[in-house]
Amino acid sequence: MAESQFAIGKISIMAKVVMYCTAVCPYCINAERLLVSKGVKEIEKIRIDLIPEQRELMESKTGRRTVPQIYIDETHVGGCDDLYALDRAGGLVPLLNK
Repeated sequence: MAESQFAIGKISIMAKVVMYCTAVCPYCINAERLLVSKGVKEIEKIRIDLIPEQRELMESKTGRRTVPQIYIDETHVGGCDDLYALDRAGGLVPLLNK
């Protein structure tokens, strides 16, 4: 018999990902690439270059002025370097999969 292509009982729900970013930001692009490679289908992008109030909100929430600033559900991951460090430590995939 052929092996089933469907995993029964293994339903994985992806966490909500929010990224504060700008249009021309190589770190934002790299962070997005990593997230997509881990199976993230949707990233809510908040463009702080287009909406100055969002920059102020980002700074007050994170205490940081640089982009990207990434949230996975309610967890502030930080920037691109922080995201890659989380992945190297084995913490990214568990955080993404509820």
